Amino acid sequence: MRTAWPIGTSTLPPSEPYLPPLRVPVRRIGARTFDFSRQVAVMAVVNRTPDSFFDQGRTYAFDRAVDACFEAVALGADWVDIGGAPFAPGEPVPVEEEIERVVPVVAALRAGSDVVISVDTFHAAVAREAIAAGATVINDTTGLRDPELPRVVADSEATLVITHSLAEPRRPYPKPQYGDVVAEVSAFLLDRVERAQAAGIPEERIIVDPGHDLNKNTLHSLELTRRLSEIADLGYPTLAAVSNKDFIGETLDAPRADRLEGSLAAAVISIVNGARIVRMHDVRASVAAVRMTEAVLGLRQPAYLKHNMGDVNE
Repeated sequence: MRTAWPIGTSTLPPSEPYLPPLRVPVRRIGARTFDFSRQVAVMAVVNRTPDSFFDQGRTYAFDRAVDACFEAVALGADWVDIGGAPFAPGEPVPVEEEIERVVPVVAALRAGSDVVISVDTFHAAVAREAIAAGATVINDTTGLRDPELPRVVADSEATLVITHSLAEPRRPYPKPQYGDVVAEVSAFLLDRVERAQAAGIPEERIIVDPGHDLNKNTLHSLELTRRLSEIADLGYPTLAAVSNKDFIGETLDAPRADRLEGSLAAAVISIVNGARIVRMHDVRASVAAVRMTEAVLGLRQPAYLKHNMGDVNE
């Protein structure tokens, strides 16, 4: 219960923000270093697929995918996540085709930027080729369905994102049922973290993602967002992939093209509750929202101070 503060008092109540108890807050990911006790990374999304849920193939062509990556970097993204196969149920994308989609984009981006590059894949073979081309993170949205994938990551210097999901890749899943969605997601993630560490991946190269909307309905995703601090309390940097998800669309009765405001609100709430990476489609708006949230939380200073700072103010 929130304590009532007397009206008219001249003393403000304590206002310490929630800060996640990170086991290893400072991370070297590729050429960049992040102190997740003091900053939040913006992960841009570039999908080289003809049927991605949001952009519907806008960046499927190689040149468009590469241009989108460099545009994201120019707009301030700390991280670019490149995908070659959708999560949603459908025909599997052959491994060789997925490699052809993502690896040339990774190589082109790495040749021109030191940005963090992640590849959204669950295939060990794709991960191996992507890392060789310059990817520094493997973003597995299937909870380590491929038992070889952790070994591939362990044999490199790459970081692994472990995401909660229940379905076999590209397969439909029945109506999800949870007793306590946050507790069950937490237990799943800890189990997969143990598997990753057993394969040789050190804790300083592990990130967790509760998997908003992945085998979860809107009420589940809203509860995960509201109680995200319980995921962050696990001690690993938490990734919130909330951008344009269906839980936002259903909450606001908004089609995919009109979910920006809801996406930014969900990202900010996630950060306040401990997220330290947010996966977003609109990079410009997301960078501004994230940097403002960092400042409100006391994690960064304003770009400059001028308003009402002089002896005489206009």
